[in-house]
Amino acid sequence: MTTKKFDLIAIGRACVDLNAVEYNRPMEETLTFSKYVGGSPANIAIGASKLGLSCGFIGKIPDDQHGRFIENYMAGVGIDTTGMVIDKEGHKTGLAFTEILSPEECSILMYRDDVADLYLTPAEVSEDYITSAKILVVSGTGLAKSPSREAILKAVSIARKNDVQVIFELDYRPYTWQNAEETSVYYSLVAEQSDVVIGTRDEYDMLENKTGGKNEDTVSYLFKHQPELLVIKHGVQGSYAYTKDGKEYRASAYKTNVLKTFGAGDSYAAAFIYALSQGKDIETALKYGSASAAIVVSKHSSSEAMPTVDAIEDLMKAQA
Repeated sequence: MTTKKFDLIAIGRACVDLNAVEYNRPMEETLTFSKYVGGSPANIAIGASKLGLSCGFIGKIPDDQHGRFIENYMAGVGIDTTGMVIDKEGHKTGLAFTEILSPEECSILMYRDDVADLYLTPAEVSEDYITSAKILVVSGTGLAKSPSREAILKAVSIARKNDVQVIFELDYRPYTWQNAEETSVYYSLVAEQSDVVIGTRDEYDMLENKTGGKNEDTVSYLFKHQPELLVIKHGVQGSYAYTKDGKEYRASAYKTNVLKTFGAGDSYAAAFIYALSQGKDIETALKYGSASAAIVVSKHSSSEAMPTVDAIEDLMKAQA
């Protein structure tokens, strides 16, 4: 069997998070923020790299200070950045300002107009680069607009042709999407071609363009297509995994001192993918994901807070 250069390549957005340093205060009154790299696929690659996987990244970043900050940080945590494209047309970095009113009340103010990551073109997606990975991680936000949409679809098509496993992290964000119909069309298109799909129950409802959807209906629909494994997260109720052979697995959420709610999904995906890549069974992989999410929601950042394997396993042992 040919050895692949990368365990994982993620494609999509890399942006800047500006997290409120002052807790329990509305953003109108917040004066100080800390800067981190953000964006779901970037965070997943960062999380997986910190867990020891060999990771690459495909995305478009601006030719400015924020773009250099993103590239330097990702390279610094061991991610290969040769798949990053520098935007030369003046598009900007997406910015996410976060407000931490309380552990239950967190909000994000997004600046996503004319952002560089949505201008990644199909021509800038290299077949050789994607085929050098075992896994391609795609996130939903990259499908929100052209030409990024076509670039993502090309990447998935390349992966399918070359036996690269496709993992789709739904990552639904209402900004940039025009309406629920459009979201459902592109989400279902990619989900049907993916090997593994990961998302919250609400995100699967967006994929299926319904409200109050049931896991069994989602499973029945997607297992008529490519997916072999579906992960459906239900917040504090824990997460469920379903396999095409009819098995169901569940892991409870871990207790933690919640500081903020964002970052949980990306850290969950990184640790879940890591555990599967190490040959762990699905139930154990769910636990890794849940433990990683519990650690990140207790910290100030998302990318910077991505835990080590030891930290995840210590939490799992402590609450076994």
